[in-house]
Amino acid sequence: MKFGRSALTLLSVAYTASSATAWTTANVARNRFAAAALFSTITEVEGETATESFRLKFKTDSGVISPWHDIPLKDGDNYNMVVEIPKMTKAKMEVATKEENNPIAQDIKKGKLRDYHGPIFWNYGCLPQTWEDPNEKHPELGFFGDDDPIDVVEIGSKSLEMGSVTPVKALGVLAMIDDGELDWKVLAVQVDDPLAKEYNDIDDVPDSVKAGVREWFRWYKTPDDKPINAFGFDEKFLDKKAADEVIEETHDAWKKLKAGDTDAGKLWTGN
Repeated sequence: MKFGRSALTLLSVAYTASSATAWTTANVARNRFAAAALFSTITEVEGETATESFRLKFKTDSGVISPWHDIPLKDGDNYNMVVEIPKMTKAKMEVATKEENNPIAQDIKKGKLRDYHGPIFWNYGCLPQTWEDPNEKHPELGFFGDDDPIDVVEIGSKSLEMGSVTPVKALGVLAMIDDGELDWKVLAVQVDDPLAKEYNDIDDVPDSVKAGVREWFRWYKTPDDKPINAFGFDEKFLDKKAADEVIEETHDAWKKLKAGDTDAGKLWTGN
C-alpha cells in the first residue's frame, strides 16, 4: 500500500497554512537570537538558499560555535530548541553533524537537495547536547539510535525562524522507527506561546494534533517509494516524565561522545 501526493494533500487540508519565513539570497545575513538568560547567538548565512553552498553558522561575541555542542540543553526548567525547519516550509534543513562547527545546511541525498513533498505543519529542530547513540540498543524496543541529536516537533501557533534558539516545554515523546533505527520525536511548545498556558503534559494536547504529527511522520517518505515508518509503544505518545527521561538519556550519551568515551565515527565533536 502506498501513500502518495494525494494523501499528503489531504493531510495539508486539515491544517491552516501560515506564512513561511522568508530567507534572503544574499551571501551574508546576520540575526541575533536570545537563548538562555545569559546566552545569545548570532547566525550568519553563507552561500545562497536552495543551493549546496548554503550554510547557517552560529557565533557568539567570542567566535564561531557549534549549535549542537556549545548551546546548553537546558533553559531553567525548559529546553533550548535549535530550529532547523520553520513550520509550513519544505526544505529539509538540518544541523550538519559531520561538518566543522555543525552549521545548518540542506540535506543532500544522491546528489540532490532534499525537500519534503509537502510542507511540515510545525516547527522542527533538535535539542543541543543530545545524541541518539547508534551503538546502544533500546532495552524494550530493540532498535539502535539514529546517530543524531534528538528531534523536536514544536506545535505552537508561531512560525519560528531557522537558526533561532527557542526555549520550549517538553510535553511528550514518540518513538519512531525509521529505516530500522530509533528516532525519537519530542513534542514541545515554545514557552511564551499562548498554548503553553494550556499544555503542560501530553494529555493536554488534542488527540487531533497528536494524530496529525504521528501520521505526517508515518507517511512523509512514501512519495519517494519508501516504506511507511513505524512507532513503538503501541504508537502512543509517552508523557512528559518519559520525555524528560529520554532527553536525559540522550544527554548522557552526548556527554560520553563529547568526552571521547564513545567512538564518534565521522561526527564532528570539536575534540
